Amino acid sequence: MSSLFAHTRKHQRLARPRADRESDLRERCGVNQNGRPASRRPRRDDTPNRKSATRRRNVSSLKTPARRPLPTNQKKARALRLVAVYFALFALLYFALRNAPFVEIWQTLTSLKLWQIGSILLINAFVIVCITARWWIIVSADNPSMPFLPMIRYRLAVFGLSYFTPGPQVGGEPLQILYLQRNHGISFARATSAVIMDKLLEFLVNFVLIGVGAWAIVRVGLISGSGIRLTLSLIGLGVALTLPLAYNILLYRGVHPLATIFKRLPFIQKKNKATRLIVAAEQMASTFCRKHARAMFAALAISFASVVGIALEYYLMVSFLGMKINAIQIFAALTAMQIAFLMPLPGGLGALEASQVFALGAFGQPASAALSLTLLMRARDILNGGIGLLLAGRGMSK
Repeated sequence: MSSLFAHTRKHQRLARPRADRESDLRERCGVNQNGRPASRRPRRDDTPNRKSATRRRNVSSLKTPARRPLPTNQKKARALRLVAVYFALFALLYFALRNAPFVEIWQTLTSLKLWQIGSILLINAFVIVCITARWWIIVSADNPSMPFLPMIRYRLAVFGLSYFTPGPQVGGEPLQILYLQRNHGISFARATSAVIMDKLLEFLVNFVLIGVGAWAIVRVGLISGSGIRLTLSLIGLGVALTLPLAYNILLYRGVHPLATIFKRLPFIQKKNKATRLIVAAEQMASTFCRKHARAMFAALAISFASVVGIALEYYLMVSFLGMKINAIQIFAALTAMQIAFLMPLPGGLGALEASQVFALGAFGQPASAALSLTLLMRARDILNGGIGLLLAGRGMSK
């Protein structure tokens, strides 16, 4: 029986096709079809998990690449730039404050209570937030992802640069453009148009404040005179006050006054880079007025809120120093302060003191009280400007 089964298996093996028999033979011998040694087929356990390998590759690709260290020459250049920037800023701070009466400022501050100083600083912070919010509303109209808190730092840096440089509280606008362009990827033209809109609204509100103050000055009798001279001065002041408002209205209606003036003046080069930049920025500002009218009115409302904060801060300072003046006199003295800051002096040094002594003296207040008020203002502005200069140096040294 066993021999019969063996004969049957042999017969079945021989009955298989020749190709199958050759394939089995090659597999036993470990050679391929060409007679060369065949590679071992990987078992299932040896096959890597494709999903896990893909997952590892994806995770490794998400890792932040290590930052390469800066070359030695770049480190030296960065250190030299840092030293140069801070040296220039501290030199500017020294020349601006070398005649500042720090002893008198300290005596004025020590005469106040702690909660009074805290109230003044709180209102001052409110004014800074309002001024920054106006700029942020303008910028975020075209850039919704624009953060707010960094712009407070930018605003303080701009104030510090403007306060300690000679001029009518301008000069930090290029720094505003630089911050927007470098830190947030906003184009130069769009950043310039946003700064132009911010300054237009600031000038508009300041001119309105000066207009109300001019009326208050005439009302309380700080300006004495009659006839044609006083009438012409008030007419000229009224024209100056309406210029920013008229310019905003023209931009809203699609009229570009600066571009029109540049085209008609023969001595202005039309292809000049600065001219083309001003024209492009004015066109973008006009587009902003027509496209984002709600944002423009919101920024204008924030600007008037900052004026209310400035008036409230002035009233608190006057009250804490024991002076009694009414609302009309407050606006008259505020106008004198605004005019003093228009003088080409760092921080209106000297002009501010003279304006307050003159205005408050006309209201029956002693000169010592007026000087104490200006010293309190100096302490506030030096604090804001000093912080701003440090922030400006940190930003420009990067």
